[in-house]
Amino acid sequence: MKFKDYYQILGVERDASQDEIKRSYRRLARKFHPDVSEESDAEERFKEVQEAYEVLKDPEKRSAFDRFGAHWKAGQDFEAPPGWHADFGLGGGSFTDGSRFSDFFESLFGREADARSRGGSAHFRMSGEDSYARVLISVEDAYHGTTRTITLDTPESNDRGEVVTQRKALKVKIPKGVTEGQRIRLAGNGAPGYGGAPNGDLFLQVAFEPHPLYRPVGRNLYLDLPVAPWEAALGRTVPVPTLGGKVDVKIPPGSQTGQTLRLKGRGLPGDPPGDQFVVLEVVVPKATNSDARDLYERMERELQFNPREALGV
Repeated sequence: MKFKDYYQILGVERDASQDEIKRSYRRLARKFHPDVSEESDAEERFKEVQEAYEVLKDPEKRSAFDRFGAHWKAGQDFEAPPGWHADFGLGGGSFTDGSRFSDFFESLFGREADARSRGGSAHFRMSGEDSYARVLISVEDAYHGTTRTITLDTPESNDRGEVVTQRKALKVKIPKGVTEGQRIRLAGNGAPGYGGAPNGDLFLQVAFEPHPLYRPVGRNLYLDLPVAPWEAALGRTVPVPTLGGKVDVKIPPGSQTGQTLRLKGRGLPGDPPGDQFVVLEVVVPKATNSDARDLYERMERELQFNPREALGV
């Protein structure tokens, strides 16, 4: 008999992931299904695709196939060693169903495996593929939660069972505390199933709009806070914006640019909630008049301060 390269039939590499194998199977099964395909060899190709997927989706069968597959090319004469599949617990039993996989499959896995795989049913059912999209929200939306209406091009089945694209508006609930990169699942809004099987799901990946104040990292928020030199040097209480409203924060005496203060629980909601981190930025006033210049010159004389002392200069 001729060797069948199941990887080649599904159009995937030998190191393909299970998700890649599943996606390729679904695409080819729709393409060659006899009810919808116009290909002259659709029925035969459809059976080959089903057989290849039956092997590669099963870790045990795939491992057994890989044992020989690396040494053969599609179309070469092949004969499995007698009873080798028994070592893997794949063979044995009798088989009476007239609708079965190829002799090549049976030579590897036995007739009982064929019977279990096909179950004597010719009815084809396949769940719809999951779909993915992105939803852009503000940090405020993530803090308070909101409802958004989005418009997407979604796959639908027409009267002939063909998959076509339709424009569809969906109302989406954005939960409080959602984080950037998190997925929101809309069950049944993915690609349509076939043969009465359920639709896939739609997964919306959350992305945040750029914000003028806050930088979100997970549930934590970062805010750059400008402070005057005397506020940093002497220590003062200053107002700080948060998503929950303004709070007063004590700046420790002797604070420097880059020093970070933590406001516990002032980030995005959750269990536990995130924190808000306030990054200090000391802002030096410009010497725009003679009084300001005199003040800086007096500081220069009296403070005897060398910011480069640690550098040895």
